[in-house]
Amino acid sequence: MTCPNCGANLIDGAQFCGACGTRMTPAAQPSAPNNASGGGGATAAGGGGGGVGHGIHIDADARGQGRGYSFEILHQPSFALAVIQLQAEQSILAEAGAMVSMSANVELQSQMKGGLMGALKRAVGGESAFVSTFTARGGPGEVTFAPGAPGDIAALELSNQVFMVQSSSYLAGDASLTVDTKWGGAKTFFGGEGLFVMQVTGTGLLLLTSFGAIHRKQLRAGERYVVDTGHLVAWEASLQYSLRKAASGFFRTMVSGEGIVAEFAGPGELLIQTRNLAAFAGLLKPFFPSQGSSGGSGFNINLGG
Repeated sequence: MTCPNCGANLIDGAQFCGACGTRMTPAAQPSAPNNASGGGGATAAGGGGGGVGHGIHIDADARGQGRGYSFEILHQPSFALAVIQLQAEQSILAEAGAMVSMSANVELQSQMKGGLMGALKRAVGGESAFVSTFTARGGPGEVTFAPGAPGDIAALELSNQVFMVQSSSYLAGDASLTVDTKWGGAKTFFGGEGLFVMQVTGTGLLLLTSFGAIHRKQLRAGERYVVDTGHLVAWEASLQYSLRKAASGFFRTMVSGEGIVAEFAGPGELLIQTRNLAAFAGLLKPFFPSQGSSGGSGFNINLGG
């Protein structure tokens, strides 16, 4: 496909022209197939159909272009790596510690975005107080990102949209996006991670991470759906949600093995991770030495004799 504004050659499904920054109209793009991991939903938001500003758009081939960069997600879904090709003097933002590699001409700057108060909000919300900015100096450059835990990366292409994101799921994003930590009261108390969630607003690339693969779930208007809070990644701001115990009564909740769940009401779409990091850590706990164990290893190996 080509840009209708400047005539530059673009990859199929590009949302922006990498040369002039023009946003591609729906007519200039091929129809996007449903690339849901697990078949959860379509790219159009429920309740009002598709169109600009609605639904979660993830490229089926895990490739795309933005204003001044192109991206590709490799090694999905277990050990995903995001590869970003920056044009000269273009930048992308990422969580501190997300970088895997970069070209020698890419400049890294870390700062407390939003000042001291913004950094405090991010820290309380479970994020790093610092944000890293990667800029290609003097020519094009490459930078790669990956999460700390095994899992997938979803490349969302926002179009003047608002998404709510679990703080641990944000990896990187377009420098034009507004990323804020929002106080949501008791209803955002997710699995003991705090009373905050991230709100991402604007147009451009948003890279989210998951522990395990990403499953998409589309809700129709008025449809209700319950998700364990440890499996949440992100959801459209159009979704209404509330927190409650998994089962009625304290004893039933305790014996069920489930804790707090989030109940969503459509229309809208949400992203769910297929594994729970806290649950996985609980499975590993018996294999680690306790603080009171002698010898420091906690393992008793009989060598015979």
